[in-house]
Amino acid sequence: MSARLAPNALSENVRMALETLRVNKLRSSLTILGVVIGVATVMAMAAIVQGIRDQIVAKIEVAGPTTFYVLKKFSQTPLNPDNLPKDVRIRPDLSEAEAERIRRLPEIGYASLWAQTLSRIEAGAVRSQGMAIFGADDGFTRIQGGELVEGRWFTRSELVAGSPVAVLQEETARRLFGQEQLLGRMVQIGGRPLVVIGLWEEPGNIFAPPGQAVGAIVPYRFMDRSYPIDRTNALFIPVKPRAGVRVADAQSATEMTLREARHLRPGDGNTVDLVTQDQILDTFNNITGVFFLVMIVLSGVALLVGGIGVMAIMTVSVTSRTREIGVRKALGATRRDILVQFLVESATLTGIGGAIGIVVGLAFGRIASLALDIDAPVPIALTMVAVVVSVGIGIVFGMVPAQRAARLDPIEALRYE
Repeated sequence: MSARLAPNALSENVRMALETLRVNKLRSSLTILGVVIGVATVMAMAAIVQGIRDQIVAKIEVAGPTTFYVLKKFSQTPLNPDNLPKDVRIRPDLSEAEAERIRRLPEIGYASLWAQTLSRIEAGAVRSQGMAIFGADDGFTRIQGGELVEGRWFTRSELVAGSPVAVLQEETARRLFGQEQLLGRMVQIGGRPLVVIGLWEEPGNIFAPPGQAVGAIVPYRFMDRSYPIDRTNALFIPVKPRAGVRVADAQSATEMTLREARHLRPGDGNTVDLVTQDQILDTFNNITGVFFLVMIVLSGVALLVGGIGVMAIMTVSVTSRTREIGVRKALGATRRDILVQFLVESATLTGIGGAIGIVVGLAFGRIASLALDIDAPVPIALTMVAVVVSVGIGIVFGMVPAQRAARLDPIEALRYE
């Protein structure tokens, strides 16, 4: 009898599991809720984090893998400018003269002092949200990418004088002015009036965190004179080596000229940090790694709750189907047949929970990616892992009730009422 049942055992057991789910809808739904929550959490966060990481990698590709940055202090989290550690406080601020010294090196193709602040752009009654405003020069696109679609960049005299002119990010400009002629119009940035001289279209894959999308670029000297600048976290020198020059050689030359400019002795430590694109990506990976660890722990708790629920419902199922087990054993079913039957049932329950969790997680990930304006891909590998884990939970937590069912004495089972 066992041999005759073997070819159809799997499909029959799956059918019985689905029937159990149908008959006990509420109980089964509550049982797999933990699995759904756990899987959905991991899937949603994986999609969002991967989408952000892809955008950062794309941004790095725009700037070029050889570009590096000179900062007063590189920190994974912004330092409080009002409470700086002593080793940071004693470091001099970066200066235009230092950026100029770096730019003149034979190994360097581009270097300039940039700053960034957060401010609103106003035009009449229209006001934007807080946006990133860059103080830079006409080499902005060499680092940030994109292109000037209308108007012009700053002239040399405007950069030297710190003139009140601005190149607006095109999308922001259209949101403020619609399709009107923009060049020559007056806007206010942080309460300061500026004349629009150009429109810049950012690359489609540039990474811009919510609330910090680039709104405008102004001459650095105008920003230095008109806005408060966080000179520890938001003042930096982007450096691009000349074609054919190794990044290490360009960094070495930059470090040497800054040490000379700051009159550092051979035994003195550097008073700036040089940061490569790889270090920026590593920092992001470290942050998201910790974030993922927390998410996995929380999801693990939800999966554990789901597994305990599966064990409970399968134990109840074994008790309520004792006579059925006795009949099957009397007709020749072996312990292995009974064991497999209940394991398949529990694995089917958690597998359904995992499938629902994947759909829910990807849906939430998609909604979040649209809200953040990022392209969040479907994490295929993690989807397969989620399916395997879900089924595995059913097998692991269904083992105890399945073994209990397999060990039932057929005579006692048939007497059960």
